[in-house]
Amino acid sequence: MVGKESVKIPYSNFKFELAKLLLELGFLGKVEKSGKKEKRYLDIDLTYEGKSPTISEIKRLSKPSRKVYNQCPELKWPKGSVLIVSTSKGLMTGQKAKRNRIGGELICLVS
Repeated sequence: MVGKESVKIPYSNFKFELAKLLLELGFLGKVEKSGKKEKRYLDIDLTYEGKSPTISEIKRLSKPSRKVYNQCPELKWPKGSVLIVSTSKGLMTGQKAKRNRIGGELICLVS
């Protein structure tokens, strides 16, 4: 919302996988690892449609203190949003998880 072209965040495997998934969906421009072993970062290029950002909102569903799990038939999310689910097969969209009939931990809604 600030209008930055790129952001630099501390690296973790989970953040990297989430960024790669958002890159595949077209929400991000480029994702790269940088830095040495203990000071690793993710360099993420953001995308815009005109002057408005492609990602308008990310709503976190699970937190470390309260994890939210859901089975495959119960996976539902609002239209125009993308549900990100952590399954036994890795991170995937809610649509792909439903197609594969896999449930898991609900991570976030991206719109």
